[in-house]
Amino acid sequence: MGDTSIIIRRARRSDVDKIVAMLADDPLGRGREQLEASLPDCYFQAFARLEADANIELMVAEENGAVVGCLQLCILPGLSSQGASRGLIEDVRVASARRGRGIGEQLVHWAVDEARARGCKLVELLTHHTRVDAQRFYERLGFSKSHIGMTIRF
Repeated sequence: MGDTSIIIRRARRSDVDKIVAMLADDPLGRGREQLEASLPDCYFQAFARLEADANIELMVAEENGAVVGCLQLCILPGLSSQGASRGLIEDVRVASARRGRGIGEQLVHWAVDEARARGCKLVELLTHHTRVDAQRFYERLGFSKSHIGMTIRF
């Protein structure tokens, strides 16, 4: 059962540094993020693009005024499956000191419910093949392995 003191809300510009810190708080994220005392402007430019896109929800979990988790939900319209939209969950993170307390579960449940409410016929996510604990977490929440993800990084 989720922590009732957690509030899930849209991210604000003032949350960007906390979100980036959570994204950088693991071996994979450390190599991708540029965590500095003053974040590079590229993060704030990206936030502005996210905020302006009606098909993207960047959300945070807040506890007693502190950001303790985040995720991004993208609503992707499509022709496949009789014109079904799908929800894509990305960048699920919980602050390391708050892991194991149901916050990630609350965020994912919020995203699934929101995708359903917005007419999506399925919800999908990707997780790195080395994130075995994350894979078990998502399977426990009802997700099943169905595709092989592939990427090209520039």
